[in-house]
Amino acid sequence: MEPLGRIGGATVDVLEVLLKSDQPRWGLEIIKLTGRPSGSVYPLLDRLERAGWVTSSWDDDSERRGPRRRMYVLTPGGAQEAVKVCAKTAGGAGNRTKARPVPVTRPEVAR
Repeated sequence: MEPLGRIGGATVDVLEVLLKSDQPRWGLEIIKLTGRPSGSVYPLLDRLERAGWVTSSWDDDSERRGPRRRMYVLTPGGAQEAVKVCAKTAGGAGNRTKARPVPVTRPEVAR
């Protein structure tokens, strides 16, 4: 297992979802639970898998309609490291994306 070079908010959000889960999660489910865009989550999952923190496999549910889903789960070592990472981030990310401030627009000043 390799250490991650940098760990941002999206990484913490994805790790928290995987830590809290007692079953494998698929990519779109992780996107919905974190509130992060697919352009952040899928490359991050790939990076976590290459580093040995996560393993993935194709869903084999032949009863389910639709395209196959790629299922992700933390490795035992990845779970240990994820606990450390999440503990370092002030109690974890905790829906960080929803807590971001919204820019305030000023009303036009009458001249």
